[in-house]
Amino acid sequence: MTTLFALVDCNNFYVSCERVFNPGLEHRPVVVLSNNDGCIVSRSNEVKALGIGMGKAAFEVRDILTRHHVEAFSSNYTLYADMSGRVMQTLADFSPAMEVYSIDEAFLDLSGIGQPPADYGRQIQHTVRQWTGIPVSVGIASTKTLAKLANKIAKKSPKAAGVLNLADSPFLTQALQRVAVQDVWGVGLRIARKLNAAGIMNALDLSRADIGWIRGQFGVQGVRTVYELQAISCYPLEENPQDKKTIIVSRMFGRSVTAIDELMEASATYAARAGEKLRQEGLAAGMMSVSVATSRFIEHRYYNVHTTVFPTATFDSAELVQAATASIERIYREGFDYKRAGVLLHELTPQEYVQRTLFDTADRARAGRLMRTLDAINRRGDCTVRWAAEGIDKPWHTQFKHLSPKFTTRWDQLPVVS
Repeated sequence: MTTLFALVDCNNFYVSCERVFNPGLEHRPVVVLSNNDGCIVSRSNEVKALGIGMGKAAFEVRDILTRHHVEAFSSNYTLYADMSGRVMQTLADFSPAMEVYSIDEAFLDLSGIGQPPADYGRQIQHTVRQWTGIPVSVGIASTKTLAKLANKIAKKSPKAAGVLNLADSPFLTQALQRVAVQDVWGVGLRIARKLNAAGIMNALDLSRADIGWIRGQFGVQGVRTVYELQAISCYPLEENPQDKKTIIVSRMFGRSVTAIDELMEASATYAARAGEKLRQEGLAAGMMSVSVATSRFIEHRYYNVHTTVFPTATFDSAELVQAATASIERIYREGFDYKRAGVLLHELTPQEYVQRTLFDTADRARAGRLMRTLDAINRRGDCTVRWAAEGIDKPWHTQFKHLSPKFTTRWDQLPVVS
């Protein structure tokens, strides 16, 4: 049986999530901004037509946004994560095997579907839109790399209307020629420069490249990319994602921070959040690194990090918070305006495999019960129970001045139909 992959990708995902609950935004220019409303991280097609690039700082294009009446929203990560889950649940009905590749895209195995692939792709497109309100594009091909390429073309081609099948397609050569080599999945700008210097400018050129030269320059990964462009599948679906190697919680502050007390509050908040993520994954951390940094754009910069090694790997937020505040005491320096702090958990291991040391006197069973109770309470609300070290007012907190409601996860913010 011939292998057949589909890459389903949500169109302008963050913007599309905002439009689901505010239909008046349809066909209007909309952007979603990063933390502290700093940079543009999602654009509607109308904004793309204005020539505003992804990642552009909002203040640099404020005049354009105002002139064209662009609606701006802060990133509503809770809403987007929930909508992503709904999209993925819908997609799971269309294939026995699925790989969730990112928050807004997934690979499906369509081998043996028993109907024309493009028709099946349109069925997927229609169902996801009907059930979740999110528009998607579907790229279908015999390899994952070609499915990615098909999806890219499907998004931009009026004729494709969001669905393109390149499996056994007479237009495959033409499609490969249309895609710049830096836009091929797994290539990127650095490798593309090397390929361009060798006269390889697009995906078609890469598919016809000398395998020996590719192996010598880019190793096995480069060879696999060439084979994938030749419709020889080298990457199967990854249905069981690998265990996380690290967990990071890092934020820019809403304003500059100079006092050690506020830095401690921030590090405690991030450590508590990292602990929640750790328990969601069923993991424990053997080490934790806490970092602080000033702005990169000032003359007197400062960056430092302190790492704590836990005698016994832990998932207890009490231990994490205590270690985070102790780290701040070690690395804090007066006279600096701090713009960011972060917590990195590493040396992660499944909770059931944690080995206790001879001198570990902590009541791990009691801590586990407490953490499960804490998480259960907080799932019912928005940080209902917090650690005292996190502070109350949090004037340093990341700013979200244009935040839409959490329509799908808060009872008091459910959408109202009048």
